[in-house]
Amino acid sequence: LAGGKGLPFSDGVIAGKTLYVAGQEGSDEEGKLAAGGIAAETKAALDNIQKVLKTAGFEMSDIVSVTVYLADIQEFGDMNKVYKEIMPDPKPARATIQAAALVNHARIEVSVIAVEQ
Repeated sequence: LAGGKGLPFSDGVIAGKTLYVAGQEGSDEEGKLAAGGIAAETKAALDNIQKVLKTAGFEMSDIVSVTVYLADIQEFGDMNKVYKEIMPDPKPARATIQAAALVNHARIEVSVIAVEQ
């Protein structure tokens, strides 16, 4: 799948029945971060992931693994509230870490692995 926003990577790569989705920030098509802090950025990041999945013929329920990068681990609770509302059950495996800095001063970046069911 073509890289978004003119960046030198693909938004997703399909290998067999598996889709690897590159880290998605909580930004719009022009790269502008969603206003409203971590909750808004989390929703936008997950919306961006859903778009990549749909383009590749996958669904949110196909996600088996998630990696969440937070600029501030203290925002884990607020991120998790939005995540729980959007991510379907059963929830995929997940790792969440704090990163020293994210591109564009983002609060969050999320990458996923999805497997065709």
